Amino acid sequence: MNRMSFARVSFIHLFFGAFAIVSIFPFLLVFMVSITDESSIVQNGYSILPSKINFAAYSFLFNDFAQIARAYGVTIAVTLIGTTVSLLITALFAYPLSRKGLPLRRTLSFTLFFTMLFSGGMVPWYMTYVMTFGLKNTLLAMIIPGLMLSAFNVLLMRSFFANTIPESIVESGTIDGAGEFTIFLKLIVPLSAPIMATIGLFNLLAYWNDWYNCMLFIDKPELMNIQYLMTKTLNNVQFLIMKADTSSQVGDLISKMPTETVRMALAIIGVAPLLLAYPFFQRFYISGITSGAVKG
Repeated sequence: MNRMSFARVSFIHLFFGAFAIVSIFPFLLVFMVSITDESSIVQNGYSILPSKINFAAYSFLFNDFAQIARAYGVTIAVTLIGTTVSLLITALFAYPLSRKGLPLRRTLSFTLFFTMLFSGGMVPWYMTYVMTFGLKNTLLAMIIPGLMLSAFNVLLMRSFFANTIPESIVESGTIDGAGEFTIFLKLIVPLSAPIMATIGLFNLLAYWNDWYNCMLFIDKPELMNIQYLMTKTLNNVQFLIMKADTSSQVGDLISKMPTETVRMALAIIGVAPLLLAYPFFQRFYISGITSGAVKG
């Protein structure tokens, strides 16, 4: 019996160890390619063990460090503000929908679901933000579009409130004389850490990876986020590559430019801060799961 248990545990460890290696291998390959010498890639292709290490791609991208730092600052500010406010709005909408006594509850739920099927279109959306609200070239142009409720997130949080939070907790708060907002803030929110963390992660990833709103609304270089700045840099590199055959000067420039490694370095620069921050946030997910458990 002990031998079977040891074999089973060993198999589980080996399985998840192999799964972890397979999961991290693509990122490791991208990083190793980004620090590989450009000539080695041309001759030997991509390799997890570079024959010659060269940080030319990062030197090329960080040539204007002030702009990179400013873009990171814009991205962090937009992500933190947008994630916090969006999570608050989602929770304040989802909680009333989870209460059975809410008037027009079914109508509001259907209206919310309807937005998952149809949208107003990009042209009126753009005209509203630019001509009506005047958000062109402002940080709010990258924050407010993300605040528009995600129906999926609201329905997910509503299901958590309705199925996980015991009705007796709400009733006990009502008996003690607490109002709806007090019940939500003091009783519901502390028990909802798992869903708050989940929706918060969705919002955080959406804001961090967003470059489309920046492309639409931002023309000033000092307001560009890191994702759009990297996308613009990559497009410029690809444009130079396409024009290399038509101009000898451009061809000489391209021959000195780390084109292949730049693509990989762009991916690392975009995702590295999230990978570095995630281990520090992991404990909040674990504590959220345990604090959200109903103890009998």
